[in-house]
Amino acid sequence: MNWERRLYLTAHPFAYPLLRGLARRGPVVRVPRLGVVVNDARLARDVLMDGETFRKDGPGSPGDLWTPILGPSVLLNMEGEGHRALRRRLTGLFTPSYVDGLCARILAGPLARLTDRLAEGGEVDLVDTMRVMAGTVIGEVIGLEATSDDDYRGLFEQGEEIVSMVSLRTRRFSPAQLERAKAVLDPLGDIAAKAYAAGDDSTVMGRMRALGLSEDEARGAAGAFFLTGTETVATLVPRLVALLHDSGSLSRVAAEPKLLDRAIDEAMRVTTPTPVMLRSVHGSVQLGGVAVRPGDRVLIATHNCCRAYGPFDLDRPHPPELRRLWFGAGPHFCLGYPLAMAEIRAVVRALLAAGPLEITRREAARGVLIPTYRRFVVREAA
Repeated sequence: MNWERRLYLTAHPFAYPLLRGLARRGPVVRVPRLGVVVNDARLARDVLMDGETFRKDGPGSPGDLWTPILGPSVLLNMEGEGHRALRRRLTGLFTPSYVDGLCARILAGPLARLTDRLAEGGEVDLVDTMRVMAGTVIGEVIGLEATSDDDYRGLFEQGEEIVSMVSLRTRRFSPAQLERAKAVLDPLGDIAAKAYAAGDDSTVMGRMRALGLSEDEARGAAGAFFLTGTETVATLVPRLVALLHDSGSLSRVAAEPKLLDRAIDEAMRVTTPTPVMLRSVHGSVQLGGVAVRPGDRVLIATHNCCRAYGPFDLDRPHPPELRRLWFGAGPHFCLGYPLAMAEIRAVVRALLAAGPLEITRREAARGVLIPTYRRFVVREAA
């Protein structure tokens, strides 16, 4: 069994075999009590591009989950003109030059400690390292004034706990889950609001104010960035290093830096940081030969769509319908994509520059939504 399959089975011992089994049933499958499951990348992209028929703000959609926690205006639960207007105001938030500079500045210390540790012959647990780094970046985004790595670990763990409440069958959070989520997110919203009020346009919250967002919109956006922007990066880097190592490609990417973005995209295809996406149907249409109607729930099995193209292969071209599907498509393509890429590049470049790496220990994590390693320890190869 390869390690990627092991990670998925450890995280979702029952749901993952079900999900992969549905891939063999055809491009679109209606599953009682679950919804209409889409397993084909082209059809998935069609759904994501049709925001009138397949929406994020109806029954069974992300809006059902997140609006009670984050408020009504956080992009991930919006459609129509309201979504387009907010998206336009946020377009300049994460420009490549800004996120590159932000990551270079705030990750300089953690990256120096990482490379020094490896140069001294020490072992590094990339799972813990990435929790701290992801927490550092998202802490900067929301305006958190942390004083230690433990603060950033705690921030990551809080987000992980909330996200882990979601399963394939989850349509709404229970009152107890809502209470727990708000206990975490409300104080972070207060921190974000303080940074917003300060109006420093060198900060993300200050930039939101300058871009014309209200305080409530900025609070909601900070919560959404916190929930979506920590686990994606933190879980990907150890899995990317593992895929490169296990495929014998680490030294190749180290020797050819221009391959790094291709390696990241291919690793994201295989790991699929958003294994499933949800939409609510608001019109009667045919989807891959299956009739769908208002009130249906569409479950895009992004993982099935991506894994249909085979195992990890650094030389695999991605066809147009697949291109970064794991980050969405069209008007809902992930706003934080440039920030995630900047952070991943910064860390992986530092690891590759440290020299040949070997894996000394790894262990799959249980009880998580996004499959990941519980421990992934590397050191410089002898």
